[in-house]
Amino acid sequence: MTSSATREPAGDGPGSPPPASSPAATRRAIFNTLRGSSGNLVEWYDVYVYTVFASYFENQFFDSADKNSTLYVYAIFAVTFVMRPVGSWFFGRFADRRGRRAALTFSVSLMAACSLVIALSPGRESIGVWAAVILVLCRLVQGFATGGEYGTSATYMSEAATRERRGFFSSFQYVTLVGGHVLAQLTLLVMQVFLDREQIEEFGWRIAFFIGGIAAVVVFWLRRSMDESLTPEQLEAVRRGEDQGSGSMRELLTAHWRALLVCFLVTIGGTIAFYTYSVNAPAIVKSTFEDQGMTATWINLIGLTFLMAIQPIGGLISDKVGRKPLLVFFGVGALIYTYVLITYLPQTTSAATALTLVCVGYVILTGYTSINAIVKAELFPSHIRALGVGLGYALANSAFGGTAPLIYQAAKGGGHVGWFIGYVTVVIAVSLMVYIFVLKNKSETALDREQGRAFV
Repeated sequence: MTSSATREPAGDGPGSPPPASSPAATRRAIFNTLRGSSGNLVEWYDVYVYTVFASYFENQFFDSADKNSTLYVYAIFAVTFVMRPVGSWFFGRFADRRGRRAALTFSVSLMAACSLVIALSPGRESIGVWAAVILVLCRLVQGFATGGEYGTSATYMSEAATRERRGFFSSFQYVTLVGGHVLAQLTLLVMQVFLDREQIEEFGWRIAFFIGGIAAVVVFWLRRSMDESLTPEQLEAVRRGEDQGSGSMRELLTAHWRALLVCFLVTIGGTIAFYTYSVNAPAIVKSTFEDQGMTATWINLIGLTFLMAIQPIGGLISDKVGRKPLLVFFGVGALIYTYVLITYLPQTTSAATALTLVCVGYVILTGYTSINAIVKAELFPSHIRALGVGLGYALANSAFGGTAPLIYQAAKGGGHVGWFIGYVTVVIAVSLMVYIFVLKNKSETALDREQGRAFV
């Protein structure tokens, strides 16, 4: 195992990055953030195009006469989250041992390949049950890739940021994450302008998946040209077999298990709120306004664009006041507002009221989404960061986030929406206790202790 000096080199030698406050460092941070987040945008478009177009392609894979076909589609969405911890382990280890750049390039390539397969896959009428099998397999691989994308991109953007603006720069992970959802909604809106529902069901949804696959070609090139945030010394030590601790599950579970547990508990409330507010709420809007043309699509598009736009504001605020106040704001707000959103959104018949209800929820959600990447990255040292952040997130996301749409649909079908609201509220309350009693505000972090992050 290498010494801490190898893992955390001083930043005052030849080839080290410019001082954190210099214009050159800021420019480097901007370019690396753009390159890193562009792939995040495409990968999350591929994730959300599934839920946005689910009602249009479900009959291509399942019997339209089966009343449970919608539940099957959301079950597949939930099952893919099973692969996220596996992906976070594989890509986290890969990123901590071979570099962030290589891991991010690999993950976006996998994501794109699966989107192209789904776009070209024959339907149920042609190959029967094998159509659903292909869909499940592709989504499992995409879940695997997404599990690696989150932890590695969160790590990379946190490391690429200047010290004074870490919250701001790392917030772009969720700018592009939500941006993927916005692009999926925008794709649907454009199709609704030029195609009728039957045409979208016949071939329009395939175009949507095909777009995600093709866009990754550009991202592949961008990611191959971005700087590496691990030092050459760290990567060389791994190649020579001198460093056995980097990306090691054993080291994570023995030396950094407390940080992993905190990462998990910080995430559970945020991820269940995120999927409740940004997936369930748009689905409720779509169901409520389904007889009013494109009204639902406009409400969802405007709301998600608003959520995307306010992420950097949350990041900037955290750079001034610290991360903890924003997380507490989210925890308290979501504890109260989840009942309001899920209870009254299905009852509203006014588009303006529906949009207001959604946007208030997004303001509350931003207290978590804008800074969650940097909060988790600050918990771990560089040699174990991608694995720790990715695994802590993926375990929480699989157990509580990805299952939220399925649990809501099941609760709604059984007339027990109140149970779902109670479940979400309790999970958020657990995270709130961690925000208040475990996290410290504006204290020195692992990122602060790493003097030089030499980009190459």
